[in-house]
Parts: sequence; structure tokens; C-alpha cells
Amino acid sequence: MIKAESYKQDLTRLLDVFLKTGDEKKLTEHLVSNSNLPSPRGNLEFARAFVEVIEVYYSKSPERIWALCIKAINISSDQAPVNDPKEFLPFCGACAIGAIGSVSPTYFDQALFHLKELAHDSRWRTREAVAMGVQKLLERKPKKTLKALEGWIENSCWLTMRAVVAGVAEPLLLRNEQIARKALEFHKKIFAKILITRERKSSEFRTLRKGLGYTLSVVICALPKEAFAYIYQLVDSQDMDILWIVKQNLGKNRLIKNFPDEVASIRKLL
Repeated sequence: MIKAESYKQDLTRLLDVFLKTGDEKKLTEHLVSNSNLPSPRGNLEFARAFVEVIEVYYSKSPERIWALCIKAINISSDQAPVNDPKEFLPFCGACAIGAIGSVSPTYFDQALFHLKELAHDSRWRTREAVAMGVQKLLERKPKKTLKALEGWIENSCWLTMRAVVAGVAEPLLLRNEQIARKALEFHKKIFAKILITRERKSSEFRTLRKGLGYTLSVVICALPKEAFAYIYQLVDSQDMDILWIVKQNLGKNRLIKNFPDEVASIRKLL
């Protein structure tokens, strides 16, 4: 908590400088230097502090703060490859545009547009930021966001679908029954698409498959009766990729600890 407050104080000072001078150089340098990259894990606490401060400053200067975040997400993988400290800039930018869209009618649709585009990014960390941005939108505007995400599934590629399932697989959000039921519905629609496709060798499909290897277990915890009934249907499909996904989810502690009998019963069928 003390560290988070320190982060916010520094960011507040630097955003004041940005709004006064129009020069974001010191702010971006500060973000990069606090990224914790290169390492397996970026500085998520710092990123959360950045988002909270951005929300405050958005109310002071909406257009300039929005433009600052858009500039950050436009930093390409050529400029900032995976695990480069500069990748922290699009990461923070993606989280921030989700937060801005969640409080601003003006930028809600634009936030969704940019997050959908970023869902195709080659950098895994940037794709994680997309899920975090989606979660901000779901937290404050669940109905509109769920409707938009449904469109992402119907008309989009594997990586966009991966962004949907990663976005909804958040236990706190799934306390909302509307979100929980839609989350299960989204998974069903994606599995239906998997069952009819022969295109399974791409890296994009593998990324979706890996994501589904944990997201389904999160949804099961929110709606165990309906979700476990659906797992039996997935097992009956005898599809090798889907069986792999089911096995991965059954191995998660959240299911083993809370639903041992159900897990044991399904494992007997595999």
C-alpha cells in the first residue's frame, strides 16, 4: 500500500508536468524505468497505480489524456519487442484506455475498438493488458461490454476470442450473475467454433487453446451446476483439443479443492 501511494505521488507530479508543458518524455521514462522488465513479471502494482491516476487526470483534460494513452498503445513490437522495458508503455496504455472507456461515454466505443485491435498483438504481455482493459469495461459497463464481446466472438479470429475468455475469467466480475452466465455462453460459442474447424495448427489457435486451459475452470466456480453439466458434453465430443482443455481445467486447484467429486467423476471418463 505504501509503495502504491508512492507510485501515485510520482505519477501525479509527472502528469502535472505533462499537462503544463505538453512534454511526456519524463513520464514515459519513469514508466519504462519502473517496468520491472526484462523479467518474467512486469510491475503490475505500478501499472494499476498508473491507471488509477490516469482516471483522475482524465477528468481534468480528457482529450490530452486519451491522446497520451493512444500514443502509448501505438508503440509497435518492432519498437518494443517482448520483454523490452518499453513494452510496458503499450501495456499501461491498454489498461488505461479500458479504464477511460469505462467512465467515459465519449470513448467507450473507441476503447473497445483499440482493445480489439491490440488483441491481435504478437506480444503476450500486451494481450494480457487487453484482458485487463476489458475487465475495467465489464466492471462499470457490463451490459454494453458483454454485447460488444459477443460480436467479437461472432466475427473475429482466435486471438480476439482469447481476449474475450481471458477478460471474463475474473472471479470478482463473475459474482455478477449476468456476467457469469454470459461468460459460460461465450465459452460454449467458442467451443462450438472449435468443433467445426480444421484450422488448428496456427499459433493463434494454440494461444486460444492455452487460454481456455484455465478460463473454463474460473467460470465453473461461478456456475458449477450448469458448467459441470456442459463439461460432460465436451467430453462426449471426443475432440482431442477439447479433451486437452478439459484436462487442463480439471487440474486447477480451484476445482480440485472445491469440487473433488465432480472432478473425479469426469476424470474417469477421460
